[in-house]
Amino acid sequence: MTSTFDYLVFIGRFQPFHLAHMRTIQIALEHSQHVILALGSAQNERNIKNPFLAVEREQMILSNFSEEDQARIKFVHVIDVYNDEKWQKLVKSLVNDVVEPHAKVGLIGHFKDDSSYYLKFFPEWEMVELESLEGALSATPMREAYYRGEIQTDKFPQGTIKFLQKFQENEIYQQLSHKFSINDPSNLS
Repeated sequence: MTSTFDYLVFIGRFQPFHLAHMRTIQIALEHSQHVILALGSAQNERNIKNPFLAVEREQMILSNFSEEDQARIKFVHVIDVYNDEKWQKLVKSLVNDVVEPHAKVGLIGHFKDDSSYYLKFFPEWEMVELESLEGALSATPMREAYYRGEIQTDKFPQGTIKFLQKFQENEIYQQLSHKFSINDPSNLS
C-alpha cells in the first residue's frame, strides 16, 4: 500500500494507553510511513490525572506493537503549557525537529468533546478525522478503576495490561491510589 503521509501526528496523554488509542495508531500506520505520538503532560511530576512519566508511556505503548511497527513510531514530549498559542508553537516545533524537510505531515484524531478543540490548531496539517473507536473509550474512568485495584482487561491491549500489573507493585502506585481514595467522591457517601 502506498502511504498518503510521510508522518501522521497523534496527540494524547495516553494515561493509560487503551484499545482506542491502539486502533488509532494502527489506522495511522496504514496511511503513513511514520506515526509521531505527541505525549502530552510530559513533565516529571506525577499526579492522579497523570500517573505515568513520558518514558513509561513510551514503553507501555511500544509493548503493544511488533518490532517493525515500533520502528515506525516516534515520540515527542509535550510539557503542559497553559497558553494555546505557546502550546501550538511547542507542538509544531517538536514535530518539525523529527520530520524530514518537505515531508507530508498530517494529524489524526477524533473530536470526542470540547477537550478536542486543539485539533483545529494545525490547519497546515491535513486532518484524518476518525469516528469514535472502541465504544468511545475514555481513560479517566479506567484510571479511576485502576486506583481501586481493577484493571479493565477488556479495554486494554496486552502490553498495557502487563505494564499496569507491574506498576501496581510500585510504591508510586500505592501513593497515587491512596491519594485517589482520599479524594474519590464515592468514598464520601
